[in-house]
Amino acid sequence: MHKKVIIIGAGIAGLSAGCYAQMNGYQTQIFEMHDKPGGVCTSWKRKGYTFDGCIHWLSGSAPGTIMHTIWEELGAIQGRETAYHEVLKQIIDGDKSLIVYTDINQLQNHLKQLSPVDAKLIDEFAKVVTRFIGFNPPFDKPYEWMGIKDYIKMLPYMRDYVRYRKISVSEFSRKFKDPFLRKVFPVVFPPELPMLLAILNLVIMSRREGGFPKGGSLAFAQAIEKRYIDLGGGIQYHSRVERILVNNNQALGVRLADGSEHFADIVISAADGHATIFDLLESKYLNERIRRFYNDSPLWKPLVYVSFGLNLDLSSEPPIVTYRPSKPLHIAGEQIDWISLMHYCFDSTLAPAGKSVLIVWINSNFENWQKLYADRPSYEAEKKQIVDTLIEELERRFPRFSSCIEVIDIATPMTWVRYTNNWRGAYEGWLPTTRTFRSLVNKTLPGLKNFYMCGQWVEPGGGVPTVAVSGRNIIQRICRKDKKRFRTETPATAQNSSHNT
Repeated sequence: MHKKVIIIGAGIAGLSAGCYAQMNGYQTQIFEMHDKPGGVCTSWKRKGYTFDGCIHWLSGSAPGTIMHTIWEELGAIQGRETAYHEVLKQIIDGDKSLIVYTDINQLQNHLKQLSPVDAKLIDEFAKVVTRFIGFNPPFDKPYEWMGIKDYIKMLPYMRDYVRYRKISVSEFSRKFKDPFLRKVFPVVFPPELPMLLAILNLVIMSRREGGFPKGGSLAFAQAIEKRYIDLGGGIQYHSRVERILVNNNQALGVRLADGSEHFADIVISAADGHATIFDLLESKYLNERIRRFYNDSPLWKPLVYVSFGLNLDLSSEPPIVTYRPSKPLHIAGEQIDWISLMHYCFDSTLAPAGKSVLIVWINSNFENWQKLYADRPSYEAEKKQIVDTLIEELERRFPRFSSCIEVIDIATPMTWVRYTNNWRGAYEGWLPTTRTFRSLVNKTLPGLKNFYMCGQWVEPGGGVPTVAVSGRNIIQRICRKDKKRFRTETPATAQNSSHNT
């Protein structure tokens, strides 16, 4: 008889766990509070425009890596066109500009043109990126299962891996002699990020396996949802889980907000970590390490996300531009010194011909938005003020901008809380720093049997590939516990010829 598994949340982690559980003979049911799959990996339509809320580029979008194989197993990329960029982003400060080319050689030459005095540092940096071009992380198994063969494969990269894991982007940027590069390099990547992650991001772009899946983030999630359903899984939408049912320290199932109870042999939470531990389980299965992690570990800053549908062709612009506005902006009680713009002209499915989607995103403060949200007239007034301020600012960058606007949409950190229940609006969970990167967050809770967690709250760094791997890995753990061989298959592969890992 097949074991029954309940999965909380139909984000990418929950869908991934559901797919791999079905491939391995478990009978699964996903409960999702929203009416769509994907969680944070989503997009939404407004008057003929599609506003994307997640993927900027996707690791594993091209063949040749373990991550690409995983996307194939999940049915996410078959038949999907991918857009690749020559320029990742542009950083502008006054009359100076840093262009982040996706080709490392082109980026290296550009950096040296900007600062000949930093040539030695720039050459060293480029050499490290180039050395990592052949690096293929062992995503096919949980990190802590790595064996001697895995470490032997990593030996050529180990020195750089360890060195750049311990230095932050901010610390590295201080090595530049040129004041402009010293200022803008921490804008290219978050200043707290380990330099290793910045390097690996450039590696992915340089070997052209970090493209944008055309159709947007929701279509990407829906492809995995279809894969899960085709494998025999079930999803119940509009079904907020109110409590995880436990008896004798053993997870038995869930109680929904409508009062109905559903039982299973195993419960997996792919939902918000804080809500899972402190609400659904009433803080009963904690230790000091978990409590300290939630109290002390940094989160990704929540976003204000303003989307414009424009009767304007922006295709000649770099896909992402981060720049210092003409004067500091004040948003929700904070001074904002940098804003980021992203257009989607590289995907013709997201806007009518000759028109553009432009997204403006700004890091913000959760407490300020939480206070505003408690007073809805103040909350709505702040949103209107943000839109008016941005239109005035963008009018300086794009003449006649205001006359080209056909639709506007604004999301705040409270929007993320309302639709995904993400703690403090942190869209990618834990911010990976030199301290938290590769922190092994428990996938189980002390004293609770038949219960597991997957997703961005047990994988510092978050991101769509990371959570898909997390869902896969949790089923590997369950299979090992049940003494079953972990099986995978791609949609084109018959069940009797599925391959094993």
